[in-house]
Amino acid sequence: MLTRRHIRLKIMQIIYALRISDFEYTKETEKKLLESIDSTYELYLILISFLIEILKKAQEKHLISQKKLLSDQNNIYDNKKFIKNQFLNLLKSNHLFNEEIKKRNLNLWHLDFKYVDLIYENLTKSELFSDYIDNDEISYENDRNFVAKFYKNIIVTNDKLYSYLEDRNINWMDDFPLINTIILKLINKSKGVNSKTYFLPKLYKDNQDKIFAKDLLKITLKNYNNYNNEISKKIKNWDPDRIARLDYVMLNMALCELVEFKTIPIKVTLNEYIEISKEYSTPKSNVFINGILDSIVKDFTKTGKIIKEGRGLHE
Repeated sequence: MLTRRHIRLKIMQIIYALRISDFEYTKETEKKLLESIDSTYELYLILISFLIEILKKAQEKHLISQKKLLSDQNNIYDNKKFIKNQFLNLLKSNHLFNEEIKKRNLNLWHLDFKYVDLIYENLTKSELFSDYIDNDEISYENDRNFVAKFYKNIIVTNDKLYSYLEDRNINWMDDFPLINTIILKLINKSKGVNSKTYFLPKLYKDNQDKIFAKDLLKITLKNYNNYNNEISKKIKNWDPDRIARLDYVMLNMALCELVEFKTIPIKVTLNEYIEISKEYSTPKSNVFINGILDSIVKDFTKTGKIIKEGRGLHE
């Protein structure tokens, strides 16, 4: 589920949040990293469960309308097509997913139902909804495609919902793009009959990614002073006070990868931190980081401090 870039981003946030005096590896620091990574999974679960709550809201509205407690102008709820959406009902009936929500105590929409009401109202007033209701086609594919459009065009774009989620966890702001991509991919690839764990993807692609996360944090912090000494040799023409602290963090992490992670190609490391700097640091940071790392790579390759294992990894 998580990409290596997202793991790097989580580590960068943890190190950046530390005071300079705390630049040392502790079990507490590792715990914070793993909790931060796990919170990304919780965001995924919360957003998927939101779809279930939308279906429950529609079923509730339909039931009320059947009892004639609403005026005739609300008879849109008499149309059973939406409440019979095959994708949403398959999701709602997924026992393992619901158990995971319960186990993690993530039933927040029962308390903060106003966001469910808000999104549901936006949906029923949309052209997307009316087109879906008026379409006579009944198929899992049609239902699934409708949910994908609903998620992408109505849920993802709702600022109030996202502000609410950011208030619960500020780090989720950086997780939204990844989680939205994962959810849309799962929706679009869903079949009429999915495995019980389909909506519970693994947090890490494999155990190596979890080891990578812990090792990158640990080794970067343990060698921070040494790496900074190497970096300082390359910034003589730069005013240290004008270099963003975040850039120092990224340079240290990159230097750690270049030296200590023998199976990660040099180009991969350089590209990853240059791209992260473009999004999270100053406008000129990517040029600065690219220049410093390029110089370090040339020197360390000559002196044998960077040795990569495997074919083509030295490039």
